[in-house]
Amino acid sequence: MKRKIINVALIICPLSIVFLSLFIGRYPISMVSIISMLWSKLTYTPNNLPELYQTVVWEIRMPRAILGALVGGVLAMSGAAFQGLFRNPLVSSGILGVSSGAGFGAALAILLFNTQATIYLFAFGFALLAVLISYLIGKVYNTAPTIMLVLGGTIVSSAFAALISFIKYVADPADKLPAIVFWLMGSLASASLQELWIAGMPMLIGMVGIWALRWRINVLSMGDREARSLGINTTLNKGLIVIFATLATAGAVAVSGTIGWVGLIIPHIGRMIVGNDNKLLIPASFSLGASFLILIDLTGRMLTGSEIPLSILTALIGAPFFVYLLKITKGKGW
Repeated sequence: MKRKIINVALIICPLSIVFLSLFIGRYPISMVSIISMLWSKLTYTPNNLPELYQTVVWEIRMPRAILGALVGGVLAMSGAAFQGLFRNPLVSSGILGVSSGAGFGAALAILLFNTQATIYLFAFGFALLAVLISYLIGKVYNTAPTIMLVLGGTIVSSAFAALISFIKYVADPADKLPAIVFWLMGSLASASLQELWIAGMPMLIGMVGIWALRWRINVLSMGDREARSLGINTTLNKGLIVIFATLATAGAVAVSGTIGWVGLIIPHIGRMIVGNDNKLLIPASFSLGASFLILIDLTGRMLTGSEIPLSILTALIGAPFFVYLLKITKGKGW
């Protein structure tokens, strides 16, 4: 019974927060109006609400809420998958250089072209390139042990971070530099239906792939020798998990910028609720990550007169909360 209650709560929580985000904002819209608009959409019946209401809800708030749910969910899922695969509770979704690669791609696109399409394409492309380089570094001994992948990711992240600093150094301080800095701090301000379709495809592919392989992560977390003794092709399954997690993370980072801590702390919260079984942890991480990022986005929009970048709030909330998690679990939450 307890498990069923938790499962129902994990389903209801992100849906409720998405609904909550539709009538919270600087332009007030009553809950009755929101319900009326949702009902008219579901039943294909007209309503008499102002056209401005329709624009605010369907073209601004709904795409932003859905994109926030997808980004937060896949970052948390990827973090949980990597933590299980690498058997390391300090691993996050950007461990293989995805975030740094995407950041460099976006900064380069802003410097050279400064269009939304090129920013997305460059960020996504360089995110994949960063992971490929990390994997090639990890194969220096003709194998790809997890520790070598992590070291490769650290090297690539450092290199791309230096390249980002160089781009910022040569960028026009009056125009290009502020745009680069704002993108690197993470935001859902550019959310639209078009971006949902573009960014949603790699995120959905990665999400479905991780979900389908979630039970294999349990086996791989036991170690390569134990996994092979159970008939698991460790090289193939590790590669598939890395590919799917990379696709999901690259799609998320490319459209939202660099958002830290979600892929690190959310899986730990999931373990406190459903345990270490990845068959339950992976979907729980998606639900919690989606709910968390939507709430962070709402907070960033409402606290001050201007929008606070997401990475600032996730760090301010995530760092002390992670210390709290370590305290209550006494380092044994893994």
